[in-house]
Amino acid sequence: MGLAVIGAGFGRTGTESMKVALEMLGLGPCYHMKEVLPHSERIAVWRKAARGELPDWDGVFAGYASTLDWPAAYFWRELSAFYPGAKIILTVRDANDWYASMDKTIFSGLRQSTDPDSIGLRLIGKAVFGGNYDRSHAIAVYERHIAEVEAAVPDERLLTFRTGDGWVPLCRFLGKPVPDEPYPHRNRPAEFHQTMEEFGRGDRD
Repeated sequence: MGLAVIGAGFGRTGTESMKVALEMLGLGPCYHMKEVLPHSERIAVWRKAARGELPDWDGVFAGYASTLDWPAAYFWRELSAFYPGAKIILTVRDANDWYASMDKTIFSGLRQSTDPDSIGLRLIGKAVFGGNYDRSHAIAVYERHIAEVEAAVPDERLLTFRTGDGWVPLCRFLGKPVPDEPYPHRNRPAEFHQTMEEFGRGDRD
């Protein structure tokens, strides 16, 4: 089937809400970090990818119509080339709000992680942020990433979706009717921590 939608946005930019939205629009199931954490074999695949051993993308996403969030979002360039017909969604939010959310959730976990080969530390902590979670550095990385995606992806293939945009721009971009239900809102910091506790510390960081 291949992916129809590839998410290029960082974590904590509304990716879980977007996951639910895409599934409501018939573009699911959507592959998300929450699809990785409960499965040791998927964790192993992404640990190898973090070391540079790229997987068989069709095998990774077999049965999925879309993907969002890390770890897949780190490979947005590779995936957009591998699935040239897929549309790219760049989820974004105010940089200060994004950092505040990251600091309470993902960065908090990374600071406590002791496994250098975890997906979080190797791929997010080191590869994305260079091991520096300070506000100014992290925001600079975040803003540079947005600029790089917007420069690399043609306008007709890219939707930059800001938190609060709702159904209309998303449905217009995907050619889908606007649902009668409100746009979903998921994964506040408290929900994030609850999810991590359910899955255990393992590879969450």
